[in-house]
Amino acid sequence: MTRTSAVSLIRSRTLSGVAEYAYAATAPAGSRLIFLAGACPLDEHGETVAVGDYAGQAAQAVANLRTALADAGASVEDVISTRVLVASARQEDLVTAWQVVRDSFGDHDVPSTLMGVTVLGYADQLVEIEAVAAVLDEPEPEGPACPPSA
Repeated sequence: MTRTSAVSLIRSRTLSGVAEYAYAATAPAGSRLIFLAGACPLDEHGETVAVGDYAGQAAQAVANLRTALADAGASVEDVISTRVLVASARQEDLVTAWQVVRDSFGDHDVPSTLMGVTVLGYADQLVEIEAVAAVLDEPEPEGPACPPSA
């Protein structure tokens, strides 16, 4: 199956340019939406990595997000929005995690929400990243309906 990205990022000329992301994104009717569970900073054994390190946990969460996207037939370029959750009341901790996430998306600066939360689900977890992606799947070309006659 061939996959084509369906995501169009929308940048506002009216809203502040200070935000490091597009303010909106669209996907056409007929696109396949992929809703990803929060990507957590867990290793292959289910252990929390980079304990106490916001940037390290954000990097692992991004790596896990990329794996989940690939398993669903998508990539970071197909993400239409993200929500980054950071277990901290300190803005500098949120910014530390955000910068890792933002840098990992490169020019594909999707609409995002960054939130400080009280606690996350795993022991020592500081960062979690939710995402939605959109792709257009093109069907495989069909072969001949009947075998060629001899």
